[in-house]
Amino acid sequence: MEDRPLAELFEPATAERWRKAVDAALKGGDFEKRLVSKTADGLRIEPLYAPAEPTTQPVRAPGPWRLAQRIDHPDAEKAAAQALTDLEGGADALVLVEAGAPAARGFGLELTDVDGLDAALKGTMLPLIALRLDAGARGFEVAGLLKQLVERRGDDPAGLDVDLGLDPIGTQAATGRASEGWEGKLSQALTDFSAYRGRVALADARPYHEAGASEVQELAIVLATAVAYLRALEAGGHDLERARDAISVLLVADADEFLTIAKFRAIRRLWARIEEACGLEPKPLRVLAETAWRMMTRRDPFVNILRTAMASASAGLGGADSVTALPYTLALGLPDAFARRVVRNSQIVLVEESNLAKVSDPAAGAGGFEALTAELTEKAWAAFQEIEREGGIAKSLASGALAGRIETVRKARERAVATRKQPLTGASEFPFLAEKPVTVLDVKPREAPAQADGALPSQRLAEPYERLRDASDAALAESGKRPSVFLANLGPVAVHNARSTFAANAFAAGGIEALGNDGFSEADALAETFKASGAKLACLCSSDKLYETDGVPAAKALKAASCTTLYLAGKPADEAALREAGVDGFLFAGCDLLALLTEAGDKAKG
Repeated sequence: MEDRPLAELFEPATAERWRKAVDAALKGGDFEKRLVSKTADGLRIEPLYAPAEPTTQPVRAPGPWRLAQRIDHPDAEKAAAQALTDLEGGADALVLVEAGAPAARGFGLELTDVDGLDAALKGTMLPLIALRLDAGARGFEVAGLLKQLVERRGDDPAGLDVDLGLDPIGTQAATGRASEGWEGKLSQALTDFSAYRGRVALADARPYHEAGASEVQELAIVLATAVAYLRALEAGGHDLERARDAISVLLVADADEFLTIAKFRAIRRLWARIEEACGLEPKPLRVLAETAWRMMTRRDPFVNILRTAMASASAGLGGADSVTALPYTLALGLPDAFARRVVRNSQIVLVEESNLAKVSDPAAGAGGFEALTAELTEKAWAAFQEIEREGGIAKSLASGALAGRIETVRKARERAVATRKQPLTGASEFPFLAEKPVTVLDVKPREAPAQADGALPSQRLAEPYERLRDASDAALAESGKRPSVFLANLGPVAVHNARSTFAANAFAAGGIEALGNDGFSEADALAETFKASGAKLACLCSSDKLYETDGVPAAKALKAASCTTLYLAGKPADEAALREAGVDGFLFAGCDLLALLTEAGDKAKG
């Protein structure tokens, strides 16, 4: 080989050469449909981006993000033990969850006096950690208890890093109940805690994210809420700069690393615009993160470890000051020590071993992240202005306008989940019917309080599939067997395997067990084996070519053998003839799987 630089030996890589190679690989396939996706807000996600010039980006204060752990055991003594274990194990921040908080998930502490708060924080040295209160409607009361506790212990308030987490607007969104006179209470809280180092007000995105909000909506709502608190504090007589310093925001981190990183970068740009409009010298905004409740699953919960790890990394890379990751079993009950250790150690690996916090803005200059950050910023600013035109966040909520916009996005996402356009590993994709139960603490959750009119719903994406799986488990416990579907495989394994495997996984998502076989060449043998299986449902599985010759006879034979409901895996050309022969429905990629499984579950029981 010639002794020449590599750049001279190979043709330069260009966007044009790449596109030519892609078109050849697609073989006439639609580039837009195959390689370009869109977010819930309609933002394009391209398969390739050119390098970008780094945009001046506000970042968090120097240093790694804080590792925060929820303290939510209802027993104060055990909650205190949880806190110490977490702190000794590497956490440096705590989130004290009060029982009435929307995010308590049926657990949390009932903090009614300073003695109870003192017991929950027994052994915890407040000057050495960061503390956030998560108390919902009782936020002002619990903040008062914390002030009493600090005075009792004799700690120097100036040395305490405390987020009171007061979010009356967010609490109203989650519960439907307004906090009367919150503006005056918020102003008084800032006066009472003026000597403290932390923040008083929190613009919390969780109620909106759990209701289905998109990334743009989440950013706009948080920004509008923070502005509402800024106005309230200024109206209460506080200097605008001091009011600004009293506000923090909490964004939700999910498993989409691109959008999560871009979203956390965007909130800092958006807040810088607010500071500029107020004539304030920019300062780092306190940005907190919590991993998404709506992405958590009760089925195959170990996948939640991967989801929360990705979400935590993305929030940290995006510039979060503190990250709270939900333990992987939280959707099943109160997490035990193992689940808490796993979620804690996952972040320790990210910060201490992977060194992800060493660079202040690792996404700078990356074309995809820069483009997404810019688009999110502009769209969120427009959405924020829409809320402002409606009279601000409180009036937009009260009128139902904001809830209506969120509902539109939620319904579109529900459709994507039902059709598996948005797959849920362990729930709608790759379900495992023989999974073993995981361990949670033997603590019964409290009954959820009734929500008032106007409350936003709190939903996990996997819930519809989980209800079908629960019904399957109940049938197994009662009769010793699950609902089943007979896979009517036509032809040899090489011919039917792709679709029989697809069908088995699809039916398992609804708790329906697939009864497999090596395939049949004769309709009579197929019908006899189906009848002997005891199943009421069947699904034809084969190639399109074999459907043309054997599909109709097989369907007629199965119907004659008392098959109550017959499905076919795929989208054959001659649907009409197959339907006339007895096929009741078609199972294919992109079909409404949730509707099909709901129907199949009912038919299997009937």
